[in-house]
Amino acid sequence: MSGSSIFDQLRADRSTLKEVVEDGFPRPEHTRVIAVANQKGGVGKTSTVVNVAAALAEGGLHVLVVDADSQGNASTALGVEHDEEQASIYEVLVEGARVADVAVQTRFAETLWCVPSTIDVAAVEIELINASQRESRMRLALEEYLRDREEGGLPRLDYILIDCPPSLGIMTINAFVAAGEVLIPMQAEYYALEGLALLTRSVDRIAQIHNPDLTVSMIALTMFDKRTTLAKEVEAEVRTYFPAATLTTRIPRSVRVAEAPSFGSPVVFWDPRSTGAVAYKKLAREIATRGTRAAERHDDSTEA
Repeated sequence: MSGSSIFDQLRADRSTLKEVVEDGFPRPEHTRVIAVANQKGGVGKTSTVVNVAAALAEGGLHVLVVDADSQGNASTALGVEHDEEQASIYEVLVEGARVADVAVQTRFAETLWCVPSTIDVAAVEIELINASQRESRMRLALEEYLRDREEGGLPRLDYILIDCPPSLGIMTINAFVAAGEVLIPMQAEYYALEGLALLTRSVDRIAQIHNPDLTVSMIALTMFDKRTTLAKEVEAEVRTYFPAATLTTRIPRSVRVAEAPSFGSPVVFWDPRSTGAVAYKKLAREIATRGTRAAERHDDSTEA
């Protein structure tokens, strides 16, 4: 990147940060439960979860991250212990533990919590194979947690973000049944288009069988390199087929975003003025604003 390009990027980042700080994050009328999913790994799914959650919490909103991936990367990125001794989403789904007893407050913000994952989560598929209500266990547990908070006089959660594993197994199905929305992070590359089509069909099937309110509400382009023709062509295709769902904010390739988890921190807190952190703050604000607009449209249609 040339010297002039670097200065242009710095100016753009400062302008975006100023805009985010001045406009703030609108609070949704109800708790938004968002499953963040992609059947292809390595697309920035977990980075999107933890950094959007961090930005929302930094903006004063109450956020819970559910790490539903046995790799536990979201837990690592949020600085939350997730060894074999730690209670996790496994105990919630398999042993009936309460989310209130498993959720851990992160060190970054009083309003940012995490239900960690451990290696035991890899066994959920087997443990629940013949269990009753096996597709609905996460939804029931989260509904109970929201009631627990209300009865305990705690602030209402504004967001629950579920980091799904990169497969369409029982854990991802649980996340889809629990959620009202699906956010799909995807790279701007050719194979990602095929994966996007398959995933949206899977979401539609889950919606028909288990959760009629479920929609693919948002698609976020990640690891975006605006210099390449391929990235621009893939973006144009996605916006053509999913014009309402595709978010305006694009997340660029960023070394700082990749480095942050090794320090047990989202990049939003670790290097808040880096280009990747600024992009995620902008993305979080766009997500929050979309939720407010959706609620307004719903109210208008109800009144009509």
